[in-house]
Amino acid sequence: METKNDTSRVRIQSPILSGLLYAFIIMSIAAVITSLILMLTDQKEDALPAYAYIIHTISLCLGGWVAGRKAEMKGWYYGGILGLVYSVIIIMIGFLGFDKGFDLNTILFSAASFFIGALGGIIGVNTHK
Repeated sequence: METKNDTSRVRIQSPILSGLLYAFIIMSIAAVITSLILMLTDQKEDALPAYAYIIHTISLCLGGWVAGRKAEMKGWYYGGILGLVYSVIIIMIGFLGFDKGFDLNTILFSAASFFIGALGGIIGVNTHK
C-alpha cells in the first residue's frame, strides 16, 4: 500500500513578499545577535548606527537575492522594489515608534536600499538553476 505525504506547506508566490519575509527574518536575527554582543562584551554603543547599516545592507542584499531567484527574470526590478518597500517600512517604524522625522538621510537610505536590493536581485537571477 502506497501512502502519500500530504503535508501542506505555505508557499509565497510573490517574489517581493518572499524577499521581504527573508529580509526581515535576517534583520531580526542579526539585531538580536548584535544586542547580545553589545550586552556581553565591552563594545560601546557608539558604533550602533554602523552596525544598523551593516544589518540593513546584509538583509537587503539577501532579500533581493531571494526575490531575484524566485522571479527568475528582471532581478534588478524585483530587488529594487523590495528595497523601496523595505525602506518605507523601516521609515514608517522610525516615524511612528521613535518620532524620527523625514530628512536627507531617509532619502539616502531609500536610494541605497533600492540599489542594494537591485544588486541582490541581479545576483539572485544569475544564481537560479
